[in-house]
Amino acid sequence: MPETAVPDAIERQIDIAATPERVYALVARPGWWINEGAITDNVVATEGDVSTVTHAKYGTYRVRTVDADPPRYVAFRWLGGDPANEGKEVPGTLVEFFVTANAAGGVTLRVVESGFSTLPGTDEQRRKNHADNSSGWEQELEAARAHVEAG
Repeated sequence: MPETAVPDAIERQIDIAATPERVYALVARPGWWINEGAITDNVVATEGDVSTVTHAKYGTYRVRTVDADPPRYVAFRWLGGDPANEGKEVPGTLVEFFVTANAAGGVTLRVVESGFSTLPGTDEQRRKNHADNSSGWEQELEAARAHVEAG
């Protein structure tokens, strides 16, 4: 990939000492990853497959639940545009969570966020979004492990 190209996807994973059902109960919550390194109870309002997630510091975001196969898989798509006007949605990245039993008796939680290369804006903005989220997912997966393992 040329240095100027916008990477399209991020993939990260972490092992968690918990059952697939416990991990899935967290990752199936729309917007659980919107936090500051510790899982918080965001305000979530869901209508149909679209959830509006409000974080006290970071504001309001919308995500659509795209697919779910409990307790193994769930996918969300970030939605941009005006939250008050469903007709003006701007699709964002796709965030997929895969929960797989591992040999240690726990699970491997894998996240794939894709679609950065097709986001609106300039290549510079898309590269910055990709870079910010790359480090962000490491923090969020650690937060998920700590939260689930703490019970």
